[in-house]
Amino acid sequence: MAYVHVIANQKGGVGKTTVTVNLAAVVADTMGGTPDDTPVLGVSTDPQASMLEWATRAGDALPFDFEQCSDNPELLSKLKRIKKYTHIFVDTPGSLDKEEILRVVLEQADDVIIPIEPEPLAFSPAARSIEKVIKPFGKPWRVLINNWDPRDGEADLEQTKGYVAAKRFPRFNTVIRHYKLHTRASAEGMTVVQYPKNRVALEARQDFFKLALEVLGGSSDGVPKHASDGGNGVSTPAGDR
Repeated sequence: MAYVHVIANQKGGVGKTTVTVNLAAVVADTMGGTPDDTPVLGVSTDPQASMLEWATRAGDALPFDFEQCSDNPELLSKLKRIKKYTHIFVDTPGSLDKEEILRVVLEQADDVIIPIEPEPLAFSPAARSIEKVIKPFGKPWRVLINNWDPRDGEADLEQTKGYVAAKRFPRFNTVIRHYKLHTRASAEGMTVVQYPKNRVALEARQDFFKLALEVLGGSSDGVPKHASDGGNGVSTPAGDR
């Protein structure tokens, strides 16, 4: 039976698709899969189909299987029955549309990843998603601080950590840093495991490998083993951001 990981936040523009694609790619690569024989499936339920465009550009180089399924709740209700895959990563819409689709996906979820950008305007929408949409399903969930640019200093990052801690929301220790590579990847049809072999690319990949370790560490029994409600542990490397 597959582990279903849902990436959700009803605020658009927080990087759900980037997180879904790169996390799926890293897990597929780590588990030794190939494009012809992969243990990972990526699913997009977003009618805007950004993940579909990305997967189309990647073509045969996409390291996981992919399905666009934004209008078939009956099919989505069978995700956990799929025996071919070990892990399924599901991208969800960034709006209140398609609530039936989101409900079906959350019913299937083993855990939920909630990306939040380190800016105050992102806090309330994330909290509403958590309280009104995600918590009622009783599934394990964690907040992921995403797209933090170290060039802006640590004030926004620390403010975001403080907000998450004050709300007593569990969060990943890993913080996904902002890199131009991530911004360009969808247009170039690349995933994080296909980035050039240089120092900046290595730093960009490192965040998603660390996140994958945390996600897989909670997959054995559905209980997050590396959640945090505070703390630091994020370096500030120089690089092409």
